[in-house]
Amino acid sequence: MNNNNLTVEQFNQLIQQWSGKNIKITKQELGDQDTIIMKLDDISYHNDTRRIDDYESLHSIHLIGEGTTETGPQNAQPLPTSSYKIPLEDTTRYQFDDIRFSLVNERGTYTIELYD
Repeated sequence: MNNNNLTVEQFNQLIQQWSGKNIKITKQELGDQDTIIMKLDDISYHNDTRRIDDYESLHSIHLIGEGTTETGPQNAQPLPTSSYKIPLEDTTRYQFDDIRFSLVNERGTYTIELYD
């Protein structure tokens, strides 16, 4: 897989083109994997200056839309809110290989791809 590193600005320009489409987000964090399927309606960025502890990230991207979390084979639950939050760190690497995005940081890997 040929990963092309992006700046956050390049990542934002490319991911915005997927607005209105169905996406699949795969989160691999601390040995745990979650899969989220959603119709991407919008993308926003947040700064959280009122963090309770260091586990909460200072910056995050919110993928906004209705969707489900697949907790196992044939088992999907609606997302508790109409957005999915990905923590962003200063060390986050943004990658794109023409079919999927990868956001890699110390917490884990988040993969975003189109979903039919």
